Amino acid sequence: MNMLGGLFRLWKKLAGHGFCVALLDFVLLAFAAYLGYAIRLTLFIPRVNLVDLARAAAVFSSMTVFLFFAGGQYRVLWTHAGLEEYIRFARLYLLASVSFVVLNFGWRFALLPRTSLVIMLFAGILVCGSLRVSWRLVYASLPSARKLSNALIVGAGEAGALLARDLLRNRGELLPRGFVDDDPFKAGKFVAGLAVLGGCKALPALVREYDIEVVLVAIPSANGKKIRELYDLLAPLGVSVRVLPSLHELAGGNISVSRLRQIRLEDLLGREPVQIDLQRVAAYLRGRRVLITGAGGSIGSEIVRQVLLNDPGEVILLGHGEQSIYLLLESLHRLSPGAPVRPFIADVADEEAMRDVFERWNPQVVFHAAAHKHVPLMEDNPREALRVNARGTLTTARLAGEFGAERMVMISTDKAVNPTSVMGASKRVAELVLGETQECFPGTAYMAVRFGNVLGSRGSVIPKFEDQIANGGPVTVTDPAMKRYFMLIPEAVSLVIQAGAIGRGGELFVLDMGEPVLISEMAEMLIRLHGYEPGKDIPIVYTGARPGEKLFEELFYDPDTVRPTEHPKVFAASLLTQKSQPLSPLLPGAQPLDPVWVWCKQEIMPPDGRE
Repeated sequence: MNMLGGLFRLWKKLAGHGFCVALLDFVLLAFAAYLGYAIRLTLFIPRVNLVDLARAAAVFSSMTVFLFFAGGQYRVLWTHAGLEEYIRFARLYLLASVSFVVLNFGWRFALLPRTSLVIMLFAGILVCGSLRVSWRLVYASLPSARKLSNALIVGAGEAGALLARDLLRNRGELLPRGFVDDDPFKAGKFVAGLAVLGGCKALPALVREYDIEVVLVAIPSANGKKIRELYDLLAPLGVSVRVLPSLHELAGGNISVSRLRQIRLEDLLGREPVQIDLQRVAAYLRGRRVLITGAGGSIGSEIVRQVLLNDPGEVILLGHGEQSIYLLLESLHRLSPGAPVRPFIADVADEEAMRDVFERWNPQVVFHAAAHKHVPLMEDNPREALRVNARGTLTTARLAGEFGAERMVMISTDKAVNPTSVMGASKRVAELVLGETQECFPGTAYMAVRFGNVLGSRGSVIPKFEDQIANGGPVTVTDPAMKRYFMLIPEAVSLVIQAGAIGRGGELFVLDMGEPVLISEMAEMLIRLHGYEPGKDIPIVYTGARPGEKLFEELFYDPDTVRPTEHPKVFAASLLTQKSQPLSPLLPGAQPLDPVWVWCKQEIMPPDGRE
C-alpha cells in the first residue's frame, strides 16, 4: 500500500513538469497512430506499411505537441485543472487534428487509410485526455497532509455546483460530502460528482451520519427567513455555518470558496433590508452644497458616504468630536471622493458657530444627525440632552430657514413616541420644534425620519454583547421581555435620503421595520455565532431595566394618521398632528419651577402650547 501511495505521489509530481508531460503526449500520440493502423490492418503492422506509420506518427505527434506548447498546455498544473483547461485542451487538439488532415491531404507524406485516420484521431484525444484526467483523479485520491473538515452544501443549484467544483479542485480545508436541497427532482441525483443526500429537514441526521463540521449555504437568493430556518436547525448541532453573499453582493458572478463568509446577525433578523434606488431618488443632491451635522457618528458618517456617491457640489462635515471627524476624513481619502469635503468642528447648540457655518457655505440641503442618544447617560444629564437634542435642532432649523436651505432632514428615534426617558423626550421636543419651524419658514422643507436601533452603531447593544463574549461573558441583558426594532446602518441612511426626496415639508417618515426582536434571543444568537453555547459556555445575566427604558418601542402615536408613500416600505405622518403626552412628567424629577423645565418651556416649546 505504501509503495502504491509512493507511485501515486510520483505520478502526481510529473503533472507539474511540462517537459515530462510533452514527452508523454508524444509517446501516446505515436501509440494512437499505431492503433489506427493496427485496428484497420493487423496487430503486427506489415513491413510495407511501417514507413507510412512512422511518418504519420512523427508528424501527428510533433504537430500536436507543438500546438499544445504554443497554446500553453504545458504550463497547466493538471492536478488542479478545471473545466476551462479541459475545454482549451480539446480546442487545441481539434486544431492539431484538422492541421494534420489538411497537411496530409496536400502533401501525401504517408499512405493513411480513412478508417485508420479516424481511429488515430479519436485514440489521440482519448489517451491524452485520459492522461490529464488521471492526474486529477490521483490528486483527489491522495490523503491530504492536513485534516479536512467534512462539509455539506445547502443548495444544489448553479451556485452550489460551482462552489463544490472549487472545493474539489483546490483541496483547501473543507471536504464536501454531498448536497442538501429541497427540490424533490434533485433527490438522489449527482451534481458536480456529489450526491444530493436529502432535503433541509434531513440536515440534523446528515450532520450526525457524515460527521459534518461545516455547513455551506450556497443559495444567494435566500432571504432572511430561509437563513433563520437553517440557523434554527443547525444551531443545536454545534456546526460552523458559512454562507455565500446575496445576489446583490455577487454582482460580478464570481462564486468560490473565498466568497464564503460567516453567518452574521443581520442574516438572522427575519426581515429583508429595504432596497432603495438611490441613483433615482437622490437627484436633489447633485450639484448641491450639503451640510451634515453629527458627521462623525455612525449614522452621520454613512450619510456622508452615501451623499458623496450622488455627485454633490460640496459637503460640509460638522461634528463636535475632532477625533471622529479626523477618522472620517481619513476613510474618505481612501475612497477619493470627487466633491470637495469641508470639515468643521462645532456644537450644534452654539448659535454663533452655526451661523458662521451657514454664512460661510450657505448649504442647500441639511442632514441633522447630531444628537445625544445614550438613554441612561441622559437620565443623569437632562439639561445636556435638551441643550443638544432640542436646542441644537432649533438652532439648525432656524438657520436653515433664514439662509434659504431647500430642505432639512432630521434623524429621530422610536424612543420619541410616548417617551419615558429624557433622551426620548428631548427628541420628541426636537420633532415638535421642526414642525413649528416649518410654519415659520415655508420655503424650506423640514422633515424627520424615525427608526429603531441600528445594528453596529457606536454604543449600541451589539458591539457591547460582542465585547462581553470576547471577554468570556457574562452577557448582560436588562429584561427577558425587552424587545427592540433593528435595522442596518446603510438601510437607515437610505431611508433618510429617500425621505429627503419624497418629503414636501412637515412630514415624519417611518420605515416598516417588521417585527421587533427579543434582546435575550439576539444575545443567544450572537453567542452561538461565536461558537459558544448560551448558558453553558457564556452565561446570560439579567440586570433589570435601567431608568427611562421601556420594554418595547412604538413607531407612531396614532396609527390612524399614518399614510403610505410612493415607497411601499416607507410611511409618513405630519410632524404636528401626532399628539403626545405632556412632557413634564417624562422628565424625572422635573417640577414646574425646575430651571431645566422652565428653560425648555421658554426656549423650545411652541408659544401656543401645542404638543
